[in-house]
Amino acid sequence: MTDAAAVPAPLRAYGWRDDAPAGVAFAAAGGGRVARVTEQHRSGYIVTDGARDFAAQSPAAWIRAGFDPVERAAVGDWVRLDADVDQILDLLPRSSLFKRGAAGEHQKTQPIAANVDTVFVVTGLDNDFNPRRLERYLVLIHGSGASPVVVLTKADRSDAVDALRAQLAQIEQGGVPIHAVNAKDAASVAQLHGYLAPGRTVVLVGSSGAGKSTLTNTLLGREKMKTNAVRGHDSRGRHTTTHRALLPLPQGACLIDTPGMRELKLTGDEDTVDAVFDDIDALAALCRFRDCKHDREPGCAVRAALEAGTLDPARWANYAKLQGELATAADAVAAQQARKGEARVQNKALQKRLDEKYGKR
Repeated sequence: MTDAAAVPAPLRAYGWRDDAPAGVAFAAAGGGRVARVTEQHRSGYIVTDGARDFAAQSPAAWIRAGFDPVERAAVGDWVRLDADVDQILDLLPRSSLFKRGAAGEHQKTQPIAANVDTVFVVTGLDNDFNPRRLERYLVLIHGSGASPVVVLTKADRSDAVDALRAQLAQIEQGGVPIHAVNAKDAASVAQLHGYLAPGRTVVLVGSSGAGKSTLTNTLLGREKMKTNAVRGHDSRGRHTTTHRALLPLPQGACLIDTPGMRELKLTGDEDTVDAVFDDIDALAALCRFRDCKHDREPGCAVRAALEAGTLDPARWANYAKLQGELATAADAVAAQQARKGEARVQNKALQKRLDEKYGKR
């Protein structure tokens, strides 16, 4: 057993908890040091022990082709280091992992941030505003183990704050907090401080130009992150944040800023999309037939709500689209796991034949 005193006290300001999965695993590990990943680069990691940030070498297995990205550290992860050298020995268990499907045809998963309590989904009250994209974010967050909060930026530059916020009524009624802020104004941003208590971790996600870096600077109380102007015709911005980084905030929490995301693929690991569309789920429960397809079946409560105008057709279409994507992604993950399982069986059989022919080496 590792003595809890082996964990430097300053790490608790970075979110360390003895009773969290990482804390329990480290206590049972029997040695080493603990650190949190603050930056991830192609060449390695920057970690902190609470007192200083330093480079740490990753295990050789993590850089091998075919290694599952989910099994290597991401920003926010807790890792166990060698007692004497800055070498990562183990990835400690996570309490949450926000991830997305990686771009491309193959079904791969890209970890974004680990061990986060809250995900701030940042969207501008300009041409960046897109309720359907927000719903997609919420599906990914629901499967992460973290809690979502929608942060609407550029409230000072919009004359339609109330009208745009009204388009998110179903999201808000589903229990997701929504805050409209001027990201440059500390007094306006102060409404987010309730999520930033000591020991908590928040990650910012959203499109380029949504105001994540501006919000980060205001929360920090200093110009830490570079900011760029957005294009006037579509409110898109350049990637002012080029890599994910964990930063301690004066409010006591840790903040993970991320580059803008253009693609939000489901991973296939999400349990369901119903939790994000609880209004549609409730309507479906009222259909005459339990296996109603919500097409032309008699007694369909969903179709009745669409015809009555009480269910937004765009929200329903996005629900159906996400359901289809989740089913496709889940099938791809299952097929991938089956192939890996078959390959393991074949490799064991081959090794057994070789051992029988040549003897064990």
